[in-house]
Amino acid sequence: MTTATTGRTALRGVVGTAHTRVEGRDKVTGAARYAGEIPFADLAHGWLVLSTVARGRIRSLDTEAVHAMPGVLTVLHHGNAPRVDTDYVGLLGIPPDPTAAVFQQDRVHHVGWPVALVVAETSEQAREAAEALVVAYDEEPHDTTLTADHPGAHPAGGVMPGETAKGDLAAGLAASAFVVDEEYTTPEEHHSMMEPHAATARWDGGRLEVVDSNQGTTWIQTELASLFSLDASAVRVRSEHIGGGFGSKGLRAHQVAAVMAATELQRPVRVVMTRRQMFSLAGYRSPTVQRVRLGADADGRLRALEHRSLNQTSTVYEFVEPGAGVARVMYDAEAHHTANEVAPLDVPSPTFMRAPGEAPGSFAIESALDELAERGGIDPIALRLRNEPEVGPVSGLPFSSRNLDACFREGARRFGWAGRDPRPGVRRDGRWLLGTGTAAASFHSGAGPSTAVVTAEADGGFTVRIAAADIGTGARTALTLVAADALEVAPDRVRVRIGDSDFGPAMIAGGSMGTRSWAWAITEAARELRERLALGTTIPPEGITVRSDTTALLGALAQKERHSFGAQFAEVAVDTATGEVRVRRMLGIFAAGRIVNPLTARNQLVGGMVWGISMALHEEAVRDRTSGGLYAPDLAGYHVATNADVGDIQADWVDDPDPDDPVGIKGVGEIGIVGAAAAVANAVWHATGVRHRNLPIRPDRVLSAVPASSGAADA
Repeated sequence: MTTATTGRTALRGVVGTAHTRVEGRDKVTGAARYAGEIPFADLAHGWLVLSTVARGRIRSLDTEAVHAMPGVLTVLHHGNAPRVDTDYVGLLGIPPDPTAAVFQQDRVHHVGWPVALVVAETSEQAREAAEALVVAYDEEPHDTTLTADHPGAHPAGGVMPGETAKGDLAAGLAASAFVVDEEYTTPEEHHSMMEPHAATARWDGGRLEVVDSNQGTTWIQTELASLFSLDASAVRVRSEHIGGGFGSKGLRAHQVAAVMAATELQRPVRVVMTRRQMFSLAGYRSPTVQRVRLGADADGRLRALEHRSLNQTSTVYEFVEPGAGVARVMYDAEAHHTANEVAPLDVPSPTFMRAPGEAPGSFAIESALDELAERGGIDPIALRLRNEPEVGPVSGLPFSSRNLDACFREGARRFGWAGRDPRPGVRRDGRWLLGTGTAAASFHSGAGPSTAVVTAEADGGFTVRIAAADIGTGARTALTLVAADALEVAPDRVRVRIGDSDFGPAMIAGGSMGTRSWAWAITEAARELRERLALGTTIPPEGITVRSDTTALLGALAQKERHSFGAQFAEVAVDTATGEVRVRRMLGIFAAGRIVNPLTARNQLVGGMVWGISMALHEEAVRDRTSGGLYAPDLAGYHVATNADVGDIQADWVDDPDPDDPVGIKGVGEIGIVGAAAAVANAVWHATGVRHRNLPIRPDRVLSAVPASSGAADA
């Protein structure tokens, strides 16, 4: 812990110490208002109407009857909505999803495609009218089923190259003493965060203002300005409190529809998605079909590795769930081949969902590693450590730091791995079969250019303004601690204001890059402000303000493989009479950079691990082939892990500051879910002798598997 001096008071640095959320009291008392709760004078309410067919054309909309209903102000649809411009490149160089550019065509591309917006004086009136709107379609045959041999499947890049290859794969497999060649599948999964998507749009003195729940106000500002051909300065987006995002709260149909309606009516219009609408319009994690081929010598060192991952995407937008990307970081082999592929279907567009790519990809590769360890008679941890690469397996770049071995050694010690009997199906506790499993984890640690404004106030306090987004992660609190240390003052002298595009461009809350990016910008601004104050400058009534921009600093960074790492451990109990699987205990040890606030960081890691349990045992959205829609698209039909499903779960970390980051941060938002499902699945194999390669591990799948007494089997 460093020591800083301000005036006559010596302060210990607060980064690394536990602090409750600075907005915690507001949240538990209801003072913190979310996007759908903020009052506006003369507010109108919009209700989206979604298609009931999976593919076809809109033949007609009976708007006349709806216009006559009480309170109805307008009905927007493809025949009267403003035209928008979709010919631009958005965040991370990715074009916008046309689904968000609502009412631009009469074609329907999936069940739940937005076909109209009904606006009325009250939300109840808007809903009643929307449900009364009769839409006729010319329906066409649809395809909503992802298969490994889908004829439309093709390699796709997305945020990384679609394919990588080195060495002779066939020769490497042929020369191997042990080979694994298996297919693994994960289902469609949905974010289902606490706060639904909500936005209010209004024009204020010729300037568009949008109050929204999003993961980046400048992101939404830029997208809306591009769509509606406005200068970015003519758009202001505010998003102070967000009840969860997990990758889905970017540009969506509700914001665009609200802006259209506010423009036509010249009054504020709010559009809130229902829970069911979120299953169609908020994005989701695509199902995947993954093939992993591994070949190793007698000592367990990999000679060949192939990881191919196929996901579905919509017919209007190509989204890649980069499941094969994790293999490009974790393990090396002389022959190393990976590919991410997509198959266009008549389904909604998938999107980023916590640990996109790594979560499903780690299930496949870490399950395959466990199978390889079994076939080679090698301890699963020893096998992984034996295959630790010295540089990036594909990039050839050095790692900024890679402390995976420390995670496994500390985790094994605390979990009691040394006493584990490797034989499956031999431990019992009454009617329960017991097993333990492990898996490795990694997630990219990046940073995006950001600006921050720090002001020394005349009252002795400091105000930080940055367009950050606290999506429930505790970012507001973490930034308060970072700013306090950078300014060498106590945290109670720092006021952090976030969630306003007027504060200037900043990285989104996504990809575990938010806190790292924002902290970098705040640190730079605070450093310059501290230097100015050290000259004895008198602070005027308006304060002294410094603005930073990290674009050049990040551009000058040396190219390295930058990642957080982790080791997951799980113990399960399986009742083969009922098919029930219980996770009795779980431990995750992570190397995730310098931990800014242990209290909220542990919450993030544990939350990710719980989601991994949910992924392994519960979560599965199923599409009806006949209608193309989901069965029970709500939280009654879509099962997630609850408190009753989680036993003893612990998360901790090893010392791992990033030497190239001014605070040492890497990121903890995603790493907790990576590898968690594989650890549970590997533990189920150890308990029963049955290998489950298809998630979730439902009771019916346990019951239909070959009994453990007959030896190892597949499910």
